[in-house]
Amino acid sequence: MTISKKNNIKSLLLVISILLVLNLISNSYFHRFDLTKDKRYTLSPTSLTIIKQVQNPLSIKIYLQGDLPSEFKRLQSETQDLFEEFQAYNKNIIFEFVNPLENKDESMDNIKELYRKGLTPINITVDDRGKQSQAMVFPWAIAVYNNKEVNIPLLKNSMGASTSQKVIGSVQHLEYSIADAINKITKDKQRKVAVIKGNGELQDVQIAKFLLQVRESYHIGPFTLDSVAKNPVESLEALEKYDLAIIAKPTETFSDAEKQVLDQFIINGGKTIWLIDQVSVEMDSLYNDAGATLAYPRDLNLNDLFFKYGFRINPDLVKDERGSPIKLATGEQGSATQYQEFNWKFAPQIYPNSSHPIVKNLGGIKFDFANPIDTLKNEIKKMVLLQSSPYSKKIGCPIEVNLNSVTEETSPNDYLNKGNIPVSVLLEGSFHSVFENRVLAFEQKTFEVRGKESKMIVISDGDLIRNQLDKNFQPVELGYDQRSGNLYDNKDFLINCVNYLLDDNGLINIRSKDLDLPLLDKEKVYDRYSLIPFLTIGLPILILLLFGIGFTFLRKRKYSR
Repeated sequence: MTISKKNNIKSLLLVISILLVLNLISNSYFHRFDLTKDKRYTLSPTSLTIIKQVQNPLSIKIYLQGDLPSEFKRLQSETQDLFEEFQAYNKNIIFEFVNPLENKDESMDNIKELYRKGLTPINITVDDRGKQSQAMVFPWAIAVYNNKEVNIPLLKNSMGASTSQKVIGSVQHLEYSIADAINKITKDKQRKVAVIKGNGELQDVQIAKFLLQVRESYHIGPFTLDSVAKNPVESLEALEKYDLAIIAKPTETFSDAEKQVLDQFIINGGKTIWLIDQVSVEMDSLYNDAGATLAYPRDLNLNDLFFKYGFRINPDLVKDERGSPIKLATGEQGSATQYQEFNWKFAPQIYPNSSHPIVKNLGGIKFDFANPIDTLKNEIKKMVLLQSSPYSKKIGCPIEVNLNSVTEETSPNDYLNKGNIPVSVLLEGSFHSVFENRVLAFEQKTFEVRGKESKMIVISDGDLIRNQLDKNFQPVELGYDQRSGNLYDNKDFLINCVNYLLDDNGLINIRSKDLDLPLLDKEKVYDRYSLIPFLTIGLPILILLLFGIGFTFLRKRKYSR
């Protein structure tokens, strides 16, 4: 055997040995490289922690399959890439794409079944060079784990947004939606949510959609403060078994004993969401012959409690030029009655401009008769989550609210230096008891003046959590306004509030992820409809053909000599 052959064999064995060593190392150390600028496919530490919880097969059916419009093909592609990333870290995650409309004979049964499970389709208009057609798309997935099932929304609805904008917003939320669903289905419920009753709060049917959504992730139950009058200490001990208390639009005054129970719940680390109306006025009371009602301050005996924590809800109304649409009868009454759409300025549409994960990337949120919130100086950290538009102002109460106000004319000068009024605030820190240096409402051996680190969210509109009822008195989707047909992001905002206050694994922070998702400009594509296919398909083929001809010519020329 020649020396050169021996060297070749040695080199081959060396290469094989190196490859074997690298293979062994790769089996022990797993890593994926994300070369995208925005790190789109780099899962957050929270997602990786949630993935580790999947110990048994997790089956996921994704209904984004079939002849989809171009924007939804992009959503399909991004969804597949992200699920592949989840699967790469845990082989127990199994997913498949399904076309519910593939078999015409079975499609109607499939649609009914998906409807029954709460997977509503969207009908979109496809515009192909001026030719319009309708397409039905199911932007959903269903995950099944240990005989438990959960729906995964893949498309985030944003009122007024184009399909392309909705897709961009949806891709921003994909990791959060998938991780949240996996967390719900694999992790046992641990946190407890109390819905406070006893002071004229909203009835269960009025907040049914919110309760159903919260119940997917947390234990939830009513907690009536009526027992405080008989045994306040036991009531406090019972309330402290909960992690979050929700006070949804109370209309009756709180006693000092009830305030002490709530106060000590907060001091001991309990989280709270306050949905408070400081002005008594209802939209339904406007639909009378006069088309008017009186708005007057409501005394809940909570002002001193709020003041101590560092905020104040004023007994005023927010009037905003960026209101919600309302349809009113115009012209003659009877069979000739016509309805016209007006801008109702006492129902502001709030669009978040904060980067906080609770409100980031949310669409419009509808308020009804919101009140201004003032933040007061103390050591508590405060973050304004939602505020009115620059063209808004406070209206003092008592005042008559009249439907005829929809026709009034205004100018920008009417709102000079008056807008951007806070209507929802997050407070974080160690709260001081309102009963500090005061006589207690009842004797309490465990009374504390300064509390543990805690959080609370204040919303100056009790109706934000309220779902409307249909003609059969059944609840409709939270955020859906039957008067205008618009769907607002009220439910997403409230669920984000709950998740932020109770989230110990940082799931809500995934929503802070920013992605740069460029989409094709349809107008330019239409203008250059013949050129685009040539540049994307024909040009590469032409270059390859020229390269082949040139290479063949040079090869013949070289070897023909």
